[in-house]
Order: sequence, then C-alpha cells, then structure tokens
Amino acid sequence: MHRRTFLPLAAVPLLGQPPGRKYKTALIGSGWWGMNILREAIASGECSVVGLADPDPAQIAVCQAEIRKLSSDKPREYRDYRELLQKERPDICIVATPDHWHALPTIDAVKAGAHVYVEKPISHTVDEGKAMVRAARESDRQVTVGLHRRVSPHCISGMEFLKSGKVGKIGMVRLFAHAAGGPGEKTPDSEPPPGMDWDLWLGPAPKRAFNKAIHPKGFRHFLDYANGTLGDWGVHWFDQLYWWTEELHPKRVYSTGGRFVRQDSTDAPDTQIMVLDYEGFKCTWEQRHYAGNAAEATPIGAYFYGTNGTFHQGWRDGWSWFPHNKNEKSIHVDAQLNSPDGQNIKELWADFMESIKNRRRPIRDIEIGYRATSTSLLGMVSMRLGRAVEWDGKQILNDPAANKLLRRAYRKPWEYPKV
Repeated sequence: MHRRTFLPLAAVPLLGQPPGRKYKTALIGSGWWGMNILREAIASGECSVVGLADPDPAQIAVCQAEIRKLSSDKPREYRDYRELLQKERPDICIVATPDHWHALPTIDAVKAGAHVYVEKPISHTVDEGKAMVRAARESDRQVTVGLHRRVSPHCISGMEFLKSGKVGKIGMVRLFAHAAGGPGEKTPDSEPPPGMDWDLWLGPAPKRAFNKAIHPKGFRHFLDYANGTLGDWGVHWFDQLYWWTEELHPKRVYSTGGRFVRQDSTDAPDTQIMVLDYEGFKCTWEQRHYAGNAAEATPIGAYFYGTNGTFHQGWRDGWSWFPHNKNEKSIHVDAQLNSPDGQNIKELWADFMESIKNRRRPIRDIEIGYRATSTSLLGMVSMRLGRAVEWDGKQILNDPAANKLLRRAYRKPWEYPKV
C-alpha cells in the first residue's frame, strides 16, 4: 500500500459489545482537538483507550496526562499509526491529525476493521475524499465526520425554523468567516522539537524544514497541509447549507483571493471570495484575516435571504430571524455549546456510538462530510486556476487541467489512495 506492506485485515469487531466489554479506542493525532474528542469517548463510559499515535511525543505526553485525570486507562504510545493498528486492533479510531493526514489513516483503519471518527475537512484533496467514502462502504464500517454543528441544539432549532417556510423563498445564501489580524512576522525555520519525527509528520506532503508557525496548530494556513480558512471554517458552513437544501452540489464554482495583508510565514490566502451556482439559488463565501471590528454584528456564520426576511445561523451567537414585516418581531435563540472551545462533540459522539450499535450510518456520515469538504476544495481549485469550474458531483466538466487539481502527487514512498 504505502511505504511498506500493510497489515492483514483484523477480525471485524463486534457491532454490539458483550456486557462489560468496552470498545477499544485509539487516537491518531493526539493534539488539542484530538483530546477534545477523546475526552467525550472516555466520558461515554463505553470506550477504553488502548493507543495513541503521534510523531511528536510532546503531544502524546500532554494527552496522557489528561487521560490519567479522566480514567484508569493506560494507552500504549506509537509514532506511526500503522503500528498502532497492527498491534492494538482497535474497534474505534479517532483521526484528529492535520488535514493532509486524514485520508490514509481513515482508509487503513476501516480496512483493519475499525469504525472511525475523522475530523473535518475529511481530506486535503477531492479525490482523497472519494477514496475515503469508497473504503468506508467496501469495509462496511461507520465513519462519522467532526461536523458537530449538525447536532448543536441551536442549529437544530434554527434549521427547523428555516425549513418551516417562514423565511419565504430563499434566493441567496451568504457564508462568511472573518477574523482580526495584521501583517504578522516571518518565523524562521528551526530544528523540530526533541524526539519529533518531522519526516513522518510531513508524510505524503512535500518535504520542507520544520517551522514553529506550522506545528503545533498553525498548519491550517499552509497549503501543503490544509486549505486555509475555506478548507477549515468553510466546511462547517457548507454543511449547514446542505442540511437546508436538497441539492447535493453546486453546478458552477468561481473563487478569487490572495494575500494582500499578511506578510508572515504562511501561504494561505488572507482574503477569499467564492460564488456558487445552484439550481434554485446563489451562494457566496467570503473570508478575511484582518479588519476585525464592531462594524458587523457577527464575524462568522450563514445568512439565508428570503422573501419574508433574513435568517442568520451563527456559532457562539446562536440564530436570529429578522422579518421584512416591521410589525413582526425579530427572534433570537442563544447558542448551546460545550466547553472547552464552543463545540458539541458530546452529542456527535453519542450519535456515532448509536450508529455502531444499531448498524446505521451516523448523522454526519463520511459521504455527507465529503459533500461539504469537496465544495470548499473546489473553491481552492478555482482560485488556483483563475477561472470558474463546472461540476457534476464527480468531476469537473470539459476541463482536464482542472481535474488534475482534484488530487496531488504524494511524496515517495507514500501512495495516493485508490479512488
């Protein structure tokens, strides 16, 4: 498969566990967000943590300290997730790596018999996402995606309001994510942290020197490992869009952007605009990493513009309805989020466990995650090309050069997954 022959398929774990037996659970990518997920797995009382995999032992050390506070589990430590899969044979894997490492561990884990919770975006390139959906279906494993807003109580009630027809005919949707910031400063390359396997962290991505601006946490703004704000926040809001509409993908995508303010070591755009054509409406995306101010009511979310008024689905600010009729009162519902970091992983994890036990697809199934992810990634393809692309849900129409950007060459000896 890649680098060396992969392990034979493990015995498929039981979908319903015997009384008293917990699901053997492994965390691949043991940083801050991975621990947020693992914390809920432990809190469920149904999971036993058997292994942690991360090329950086410092990340594992922090994770182990947290696990000791929460349980009596003593997970074994690995740098290479493949060794973890082979030796631990987990029932469940959490994949919380940087984006460029989502595809291979997810595919290998389901082939080894594990169910997977993979963070969003599901992939770094569109064709990786296709391969992940294929592997999940062929292995008959449940794969859920960390799009926890689908289970946020205020998002659920907001979507009920949106689908009730009270907004009227919706002709336009605006998605956005803005953040304060400035030019920044260059960060010099340096040696990796002691004990860190930087080459393994890079994996299939191009080889480059270690830089503290990349690891930990900064990778999202380096295009070799992620896809900037569009590939991060955009996926959440496209997921909200597909929750509302019955359309499965845009027909046409155009995006433009660049770096007009930032002067730091990152290379992702600090400004990006995207226009998407659907059969029944238009959608826009916009983001910037500067000019954070009080001039706008909210820095992030989705506006649905209808004939009866405007509906806003937000994050920490809940949802709001602004009717066109001045005699009708506005409505606001506060957000209901968990700490830390304003998320609803607890609810998403509960659904994931139920999907495993009841042999049904999770509410944030890998294929739904693929739709939201691929829409964001098409915006990056369009921006790189400098022109619009036509999309049929599987490929870009009549544009061989554009279709080549649905994947990328992997650094040897890693091999791109089979689509």
